[in-house]
Formats: sequence, structure tokens, C-alpha cells
Amino acid sequence: MGGVSIEKLIDERRKEQNILEIQDQLQLEERLIYAKRTTRVTKGGKRFSFSALVIVGDRRGFVGFGLGKAREVPIAIAKAIEDGKKHIIRVPIVEGTVPHDVIGHYGPTMIKVMPARRGTGIVAGGAAKPIFELAGYTDVLTKILGSTNPNNVVRAVFDALLKLTTLEEEAKLRGISEEELRKRYKLYARV
Repeated sequence: MGGVSIEKLIDERRKEQNILEIQDQLQLEERLIYAKRTTRVTKGGKRFSFSALVIVGDRRGFVGFGLGKAREVPIAIAKAIEDGKKHIIRVPIVEGTVPHDVIGHYGPTMIKVMPARRGTGIVAGGAAKPIFELAGYTDVLTKILGSTNPNNVVRAVFDALLKLTTLEEEAKLRGISEEELRKRYKLYARV
């Protein structure tokens, strides 16, 4: 990643896609990845704090993640959901899968995301599966390499999703028509 935070990249993408205007109309679902307890030992005893990681999405191409911290679990989850709504991005979906192979990095975690044929399902482990489900993908292959810490996996998946391009952009980049690219795509990921 070279030191650029995922949050900055997400903010730039949100401005490009004008998500602030349509964010209120989205019917979002939430999925809790984890809620963990941390302890701070003070002179008077132990103080507990909770952190929660949540994925939000509408299953139609919009997905985001949020982290919340508080002294109680329900408040931490509510903060995480609010944070997740601030990090929603639009992702391209082509016939239920990703448009092309992409690799996402974050810290020690690397994830490879590949298109899959119809009927494959979402082959993803740990914290990656709910992201693809709530984004609206039905068939995706993934492989996580390195650390499987949920925080790092979520950010690596979002790094990969930010690198995805639509079929129109890919066709323009390659210098071929969109129909030709779609025909090649159907050979690769059969419908």
C-alpha cells in the first residue's frame, strides 16, 4: 500500500461516486465480524472496553466497514454501524461475480479475488465472506495469504474492491469493444 490509508482511498472513491447523495436511500444490512474485550489495569482495578467490527451493505453493489469502541458492547456495535455507513463504496458486479482478478494488500495480509462460474458460491474464509455477501456477489473465489487478523483481512478486501474496474473502463483501457470483452468474459466465467 505504500503508507496510504484505506480510509483515505475510500473517501476519495465516495467523492467520485457521489455516494453522499444516495446514501439515505440505501436499505442496509449489518453483519458483526467480531466484538472483543480489552482490559486496562488501573490502581482502582480493571477497566473493560469493547471494540466491534461491522460490515454494512445492501446486497446490490454497496458495501462498507466500520470499527467502534465503547465501554459497553451495544454502544460499540452502534458506533461501528455508524462508522460503516461513512465508509460505503459502490463495487462493480458482472453477472454475480467480480469483473476481473485483483489482489488486495493491507499490512501483512494479501488477498487474491477471482471471478467464478455461476453456481460456485462465495469461496472465502473468515472476515472476507460477509463482505462479498453484503456487497451482492453470488460467485467469487478468494485466497488469503499472510495474516488472517479480521481487521487486516477486511482492509485488504476493501483494497482489492477499490482496484476493481467496470467492464466499460476495462474495455476502454484495452482498446476493444465492450461486447467483445463481455464475450471473452463469458468464456472465462461461464453463466
